[in-house]
Amino acid sequence: MSQIDLWYTSRATGIVALVLLTATMFLGILVAGRAPSAMPGFARVEVHRRVSVLAVVFVAIHVVTAVMDAYVHIGWWAVIVPFTSGYDRLWVAIGTVGVDLLLAVAISSALRHRIAARTWRAWHWLAYLSWPVAVSHALGMGPDTRLDWVLALVAACSGSIVVAAGWRLWAAQRARAEQPRTILVPRRSLRSGAAGPS
Repeated sequence: MSQIDLWYTSRATGIVALVLLTATMFLGILVAGRAPSAMPGFARVEVHRRVSVLAVVFVAIHVVTAVMDAYVHIGWWAVIVPFTSGYDRLWVAIGTVGVDLLLAVAISSALRHRIAARTWRAWHWLAYLSWPVAVSHALGMGPDTRLDWVLALVAACSGSIVVAAGWRLWAAQRARAEQPRTILVPRRSLRSGAAGPS
């Protein structure tokens, strides 16, 4: 593969990875919030899992082709250790943090049946950090952000996450409001009631 092929492959897979990460986040929010759907719960979880795997694959291709591109000299250490790149150190470091967070989520998901549910959930919350980090990397690093259609795509990705997160917060607030309220009766009242005349 020539240097120009690596350059275009890295750019293209970066954009696709961002779209897939957005879809993963969007589906994850809806699955966790138990959004009403014609699709059964297990099917929604499976779609979320498969899109997540695709996102990891495209991120991996994006990273490998970026490192192999001899023009920019990013280096293999920069894939997992922030601020070790010789090229555009800040924005590459932000991408590195995104990759590290994504790896943590992917590994915890692969080990889900071998670790405690609370531990898995805590690690999985890192997904909420990995997405904005990925968007920041794309906006700061990518030369394609000068293109109107790329900016429109990033705006659409951001809007979809804002809508999903807003729905999740609204659904959680509504569920709390619909829960029956427990009336606590002081013990003294119970005693006095039991001891009083019948």
